[in-house]
Amino acid sequence: MIGLLALLLMAGEAAAGRSTIGIYQSWGAFREAAPLHCFAIARPIDRARRNGAFVSIATWPGRGLRNQLHVRLGHDRGKDARVVLTAGERRFTLVAGPRDAWAPDARAGAAIVAAMRGGRALSVESVAANGMPFAESYVLDGAASAIDAAALACLRR
Repeated sequence: MIGLLALLLMAGEAAAGRSTIGIYQSWGAFREAAPLHCFAIARPIDRARRNGAFVSIATWPGRGLRNQLHVRLGHDRGKDARVVLTAGERRFTLVAGPRDAWAPDARAGAAIVAAMRGGRALSVESVAANGMPFAESYVLDGAASAIDAAALACLRR
């Protein structure tokens, strides 16, 4: 909980126009005014390897986007390394840049959110630029509530 509170403080300081929707166990939900978007976000449970890592699910009403997954990796990814997200018992290969990853399309994003709703944990794994494999683990308690709260907050303009 302390880690999430630190996340909330950093989030509030980092962006003008950001407001807290709520805290849902290990997940937070936020709304940003310009451009309007709302998101649920969590940090990994392993404090030693956070390095700025997070997973978020966003709604962008002006762009017609829902369930948009964004993963910020805790390490620079190796050039040809795959990024694999596991939610519950489902595995998804993500599209990735050097430090960020996303669902390959809207259908995959919706499937990831559905798997998150039915799972207890989520992990993201890859190989770092130095050749060492890494995995970041997240608790899904509160994720569904945070995702729903974020989506509803963006419906109310």
